[in-house]
Amino acid sequence: MSQTTPVDDAPYRYTAEVAGQIEQSWQDRWEHEGTFNAPNPTGPLAEPGTELPEHKFFVMDMFPYPSGKGLHVGHPLGYIATDVLGRYRRMRGDNVLHALAYDAFGLPAEQYAVQTGQHPRKTTEENIATMRRQLRRLGLAHDNRRTFATIDPGYVRWTQWIFLQIFESWYDDEAGRARPIAELVAAFEDGSRPVPGRASWASLSPVEQRSVIDDHRLAYVSESPVNWCPGLGTVLSNEEVTSDGRSERGNFPVFKRNLRQWMMRITAYADRLIDDLDRIDWPDKVKTMQRNWIGRSTGANVRFATDAGALEVFTTRPDTLFGATFMVVAPEHPLVDALTPSAWPAQTRAAWTGGHATPADAVSAYRAEAAAKTEVERQTEGRDKTGVFTGSFAVNPVTGTSIPVFVADYVLMGYGTGAIMAVPGQDERDWEFATRFELPIIRTVQPPDGFDGEAFTGDGPAVNSANDEISLDGMGVAEAKAAIIAWLEAKGTGEGTVTYRLRDWLFSRQRYWGEPFPVVYDENDQPIAVPDSLLPVELPEVPDYSPRTYPPDAADTEPEPPLARVPEWVNVELDLGDGPKTYRRDTNTMPNWAGSCWYELRYLDPANTERLVDPEVEQYWMGPRANGDAGGVDLYIGGVEHAVLHLLYSRFWHKVLFDLGHVSSEEPFHKLFNQGYIQAYAYVDSRGQYVPADQVVESDDGYTFGGKPVTREYGKMGKSLKNMVTPDDMYAEYGADTFRVYEMSMGPLDLSRPWETRAVVGSLRFLQRVWRNIVSEQTGAVVVGSDPADDETRRVLHRTIDAVRTDMEAMRFNTAIARMIELNNHLTKLDVVPREAAEALVLMLAPVAPHIAEELWSRLGHPGSLARQPFPSADPRYLVEETVTCVVQVAGKVRDRLDVPPSITEDDLRALALASEAVQRSLDGRPVRTVVVRAPKLVNVVPG
Repeated sequence: MSQTTPVDDAPYRYTAEVAGQIEQSWQDRWEHEGTFNAPNPTGPLAEPGTELPEHKFFVMDMFPYPSGKGLHVGHPLGYIATDVLGRYRRMRGDNVLHALAYDAFGLPAEQYAVQTGQHPRKTTEENIATMRRQLRRLGLAHDNRRTFATIDPGYVRWTQWIFLQIFESWYDDEAGRARPIAELVAAFEDGSRPVPGRASWASLSPVEQRSVIDDHRLAYVSESPVNWCPGLGTVLSNEEVTSDGRSERGNFPVFKRNLRQWMMRITAYADRLIDDLDRIDWPDKVKTMQRNWIGRSTGANVRFATDAGALEVFTTRPDTLFGATFMVVAPEHPLVDALTPSAWPAQTRAAWTGGHATPADAVSAYRAEAAAKTEVERQTEGRDKTGVFTGSFAVNPVTGTSIPVFVADYVLMGYGTGAIMAVPGQDERDWEFATRFELPIIRTVQPPDGFDGEAFTGDGPAVNSANDEISLDGMGVAEAKAAIIAWLEAKGTGEGTVTYRLRDWLFSRQRYWGEPFPVVYDENDQPIAVPDSLLPVELPEVPDYSPRTYPPDAADTEPEPPLARVPEWVNVELDLGDGPKTYRRDTNTMPNWAGSCWYELRYLDPANTERLVDPEVEQYWMGPRANGDAGGVDLYIGGVEHAVLHLLYSRFWHKVLFDLGHVSSEEPFHKLFNQGYIQAYAYVDSRGQYVPADQVVESDDGYTFGGKPVTREYGKMGKSLKNMVTPDDMYAEYGADTFRVYEMSMGPLDLSRPWETRAVVGSLRFLQRVWRNIVSEQTGAVVVGSDPADDETRRVLHRTIDAVRTDMEAMRFNTAIARMIELNNHLTKLDVVPREAAEALVLMLAPVAPHIAEELWSRLGHPGSLARQPFPSADPRYLVEETVTCVVQVAGKVRDRLDVPPSITEDDLRALALASEAVQRSLDGRPVRTVVVRAPKLVNVVPG
């Protein structure tokens, strides 16, 4: 018999069937009554005549993407946690804003459209409907007036509007903020800002003026090296490429190509993105990941003279310049051709030529080989370092010596200046290269005594670092760096500088299913913003959704976006102020990150068609709490996998909006909490194929499927591993409340945990015991008593209340549930459960198991929802411990433990300790020299 099947003598037992009826009934009532609607201070979502609660609480889940596979039981973990906390804060009296929307643009729907021909909108909307049904059945306390999807035209309009705000802005380094482009134009016109490389603004043609302006925009078009992924038919941002040089989605190889693409100048915000991490409450791990990704480094730019012009490098160790014995440039470096003479110079060694007759042949062949490699392949540690001599030399500015310039693929154009000074004495990679190509090695840092390795990468006093004008010998690293930078600046051959690993954000995708760019190109191929009145720019129908690439060579393919196949949409006639003209639309679309960069703001004011968000509404929900506070969402819960991509992009967009005066908060998310994951066992047969996990039989001899042995492994839950358990299964077998209690009781929220379906029954039994402590399983009548609780029950009750409140505040939901189980076990032992204890338990249970709590609250005689009933408060009288345990030591070793009143005096405690038989046995007749008393918890007897 199933554990959820009613028995004949208990017709009113709490079962999965009963739970389902209760849950769906309360979900309908909540929706009808708008139970979880959060009032705004103004606007259509305000409640005139109603005073807002003193405190507000804005809690968010990370944007879900509606997959066609639906949810498995691992997905709702974070949603349940935010719901529990939001319900608790609502019962504490806060105005709680909790809503859920859908991140609906993206690759999966488009790939399905490519395979089936079905429009991605249809697929996406069907997936959203499935996810909404599954989440509604979970009983989440969302304000459904605030839901939306990123594909909604009203949402696309504001995503495009924000893009245009960024496009129409520039970053003023002196002011340290973004400013409208109109202010830059005015500064050029009145001469308060010099025109780069030009005599006057008025002397420029309109096209030249536009070119100057476009070079300053925060969103700009650039012909530059990008991450080209032929397998996906699109370019990718650096953050979307894995550490092994493949696409994060699909695991396809990624290549560097020069393509004309939209970029966002996120690098302008690098310092603020690092420094403001100190102003938000995020896990240290995530802050470290962002700092490392931005990669701020201090050092010097140094110029080495060559016949082709100055070759500039950035180095964090300018103090080692005297040890630079050769240079290396990336194959893509713009000076490579100019550095390549027609013939090898007389000093050329055979090892440097790669077996080629001329430098041009050698460099051309090497560049072709490098183009076929991914960035990761080029930078893999331990592989043989390859390269060829360009045929040119550079002059080391501190020694005056000529050093050879090589092309090598372990140097990347996308990092630094695309050129390095090689100091083999202090760098293992340079040592390896120098050894292979028979190049000099000069140590500039003294290794410690006994060092017998190759390159020494540690700190030490400078050696071999002097010329006629400066000597660094004997200096430490910091002193030597400062001295050489000052010397370089005086000579005009370098300057101290700060560089960043962060690169501007590649913002174009050669896809169909994304937001179109709200720009058109004129006859001079310059981008022009579409007027606000023409937003949103919507996607046209296309003949097919498949991105194409040509020719077939993976590294040399070119993209063909699906939008390019709709010429009647691409070529559009508009009047932008100077009469009707034909313009060309951009055939790329925005990345799926665009819609998730600002969705927290749409929750605030979802029906606003006049502005992005009402300032009063944004200030109320997200404004700074005090001086120095950066503002933002009160609590944001999601996985650590978004540490760089989504979170870094969102912070950038939000800071631009702050600079332009559209929001009062400088950061989008004040507090971030990373949840763990639910993992599951999977089973593999002798063929290496996964078998259905729910059909595997466990015995003392191991695991079998269909009578044959299988091997168990541990990993992510999903259809591919055939170990997927859906919330629908849990609702049917146990009920949503049981599912919620189980997920919250599995362990600390920030840790991953294994799923075990068989263990879910324990949570069901807990709820069943709560039910029958209040409702008769035989008659359905309420069985609680009206007499006051005894003192012992009150002590247990109020200590539970105190502990549960503490656990709820700290999001220790597993221990809060454990404490409620202990209280319920105590109540089970009573002949009659007192009403005061039953009602308090129901209210404490409500955030975790809201449906059964609502039902029991109603049966206890309360007509309305308990959603805003005050959460129980502990009576301090019952929190005082009657006794505490005092540890008694003799000569520092524990000899006894005494239960004593908390208010016991030192003299009384000393007397009790000395009277202890265990203490007397330990003293064994020895005199007592002194007794150290720390009432009421410690006594240490020191023998003479």
